[in-house]
Amino acid sequence: MSRTKSARDISLKSLELFQVCAKEGSLQAAAREAGLTVSTVSHHLRSLEDHLGVELFNHARRPMVLTPKGQVFSRQIEEALRTIRKAKAEASAGSVADASFLRIGAIEDFVSDIVPHLAVSLSGVMPNCDFVYHTGVSHDLINMLRNRQLDLGICTAPGETMSDLQERPLLRDPFIVVLPRLAPQSLSDIMEGTTKLPFLRFCSNLMIARQIDAQLRRLGVSSPHRFECSNNQTLMAMVAANAGWTITTPLLFSRAKRFHNDLRMHRFPGKSFARRLALMTTPDCSRSVIELVDSKVRALILQHAIEPLHASEPWLADSFGLLEPSENEAGETIGLA
Repeated sequence: MSRTKSARDISLKSLELFQVCAKEGSLQAAAREAGLTVSTVSHHLRSLEDHLGVELFNHARRPMVLTPKGQVFSRQIEEALRTIRKAKAEASAGSVADASFLRIGAIEDFVSDIVPHLAVSLSGVMPNCDFVYHTGVSHDLINMLRNRQLDLGICTAPGETMSDLQERPLLRDPFIVVLPRLAPQSLSDIMEGTTKLPFLRFCSNLMIARQIDAQLRRLGVSSPHRFECSNNQTLMAMVAANAGWTITTPLLFSRAKRFHNDLRMHRFPGKSFARRLALMTTPDCSRSVIELVDSKVRALILQHAIEPLHASEPWLADSFGLLEPSENEAGETIGLA
């Protein structure tokens, strides 16, 4: 078979399935992700190998591993597939009403106020679209985007450039200190560690906890703690009950409305630090859909979080706010939620 005929017969689907198998090392995982049977995926891979005239995988190994020639081929097609996906996204930048399927992920911070309103709004603008919504922590959402299990993700920015994903900054969310409203201890006493009021912290396996701990170490702050939790609402309830103090963000604080009367929010003393939330998308996501979701999410964040907190806590106006799409706060400490 001639080289020309082989190249002409290679299908885009075969290349995409090859890429997934190379990453996952499993026909079953590729079949699950693509919604195909294992035998169909196997047929595509065998056809690709037949056309190229080389073994791309060592089929005797489990998990599947690439042969040396397969590794070279994988590196070569990665950029080509990225270019094809980008071209498809540009070609699909027409009316959002034509969209048929959209998978959106969001961190829990947006689930109570933002995501429900976003879902209602998008369903009205995109009447022919089937939606899938997923909630998770930021690093899981990033992995799902990279594995093409999501089209868009609203999460903490990864803090590093990812060539296979696109990032649109959304919100600067600074860290703040929250105390019981009737606590006799002052913020300075608490930060200096001279009180017995315990520090109620996020679970240590969360990146937000690691970021807070790193900042406290830099400041030399040491506070006894006897409670860890992955849920911000529970932390707010404990602080409201005078069980301790915590460090969180305005966006997270805004979700705990039922406890606000029993809480006091303070600017973090000394050098401020923040997390930066972003809209992360795959290169093959329609540009018109990205623009729509970006616009809706910004409006909802402004309505449900920024404006109410700026009204009640004016000192937040200079630190808690929307970011322009081109904004990148270089040098600031940023971590995953």
